Amino acid sequence: MKKPAATAKPPQPTLLLDDQLCFALYSTGLALNKVYRKLLTRLDLTYPQYLVMMVLWERDEVTVSEIGERLFLDSATLTPLLKRLETAGLLTRTRAASDERQVIIALSKAGRALKTKAQGVPVGMSCAVEGCTVEQLTVLKTQLESLRESLIRSGAS
Repeated sequence: MKKPAATAKPPQPTLLLDDQLCFALYSTGLALNKVYRKLLTRLDLTYPQYLVMMVLWERDEVTVSEIGERLFLDSATLTPLLKRLETAGLLTRTRAASDERQVIIALSKAGRALKTKAQGVPVGMSCAVEGCTVEQLTVLKTQLESLRESLIRSGAS
């Protein structure tokens, strides 16, 4: 008589650090930020400032809320960041004529010029992840985006 096939049990959650997805993501993020810090030093930008600049290089003259949605940041986090970039002469902040509650963020001449200098950042990052193929990185990025969306949905309830 055949024994019924055992059904696979899902792994049981543990409190071992090395078993935690959150720690793998956190420590990878730290390593990633360390590489970016080195690459962004010559641009005199922090990583969050670089993200804001990338949003503006894609599409100039956007609202603070549009930047916040794109970067998953609230205005309390974003406003001081934008003020520092404005002080550095990289962007301007102006109230929208149609709705004074909205602030329009636009690149300055210096902010547009910085885009050329920033072209080396993605190149430098691709050198830092040597051993990973473009295909592997593309799959990983897609998986991380899917994970992010799943976490956002689960946090909404």
